[in-house]
Amino acid sequence: MKASPTLAANLQAVLTDLIELHLQGKQAHWNIVGPNFRDLHLQLDVLIDLARNLSDDVAERMRALEAVPDGRSVTVEKDTSLAAFPEGLISTHDAIDRIVAAINATVGTTRKVHDQVDEEDPTSADLLHTVLEGLEQQAWLIGAENMKP
Repeated sequence: MKASPTLAANLQAVLTDLIELHLQGKQAHWNIVGPNFRDLHLQLDVLIDLARNLSDDVAERMRALEAVPDGRSVTVEKDTSLAAFPEGLISTHDAIDRIVAAINATVGTTRKVHDQVDEEDPTSADLLHTVLEGLEQQAWLIGAENMKP
């Protein structure tokens, strides 16, 4: 099967956000300070690995469909739906809120393209389910740090 331009663009949108999520996770990982530093530092490693692995899976699925993934920094910066992550040190509390927002933006992109992807290629839609499951779990695990009962 060869991906249509629409399928390729939809998978590219998810890929772009996953790459940016990985980068923002690293930025937070390196620059967080404050309460629960160690726990968040380690949890961010889990998110970073997940985003990196999922982006690889999406890119490889694109290649299997004869689409060409574009993970260049210029493309990611131009096309991501994630808000920019601030430079410099950031409190654990603020980093949690920003990272959860970035995860949710990536989830939003994935959900937005899901139905069109599913219509053309249910196998790629299954991959998007894996993306959603992993990211929604991370949003919960990381976000719980700032939740109040």
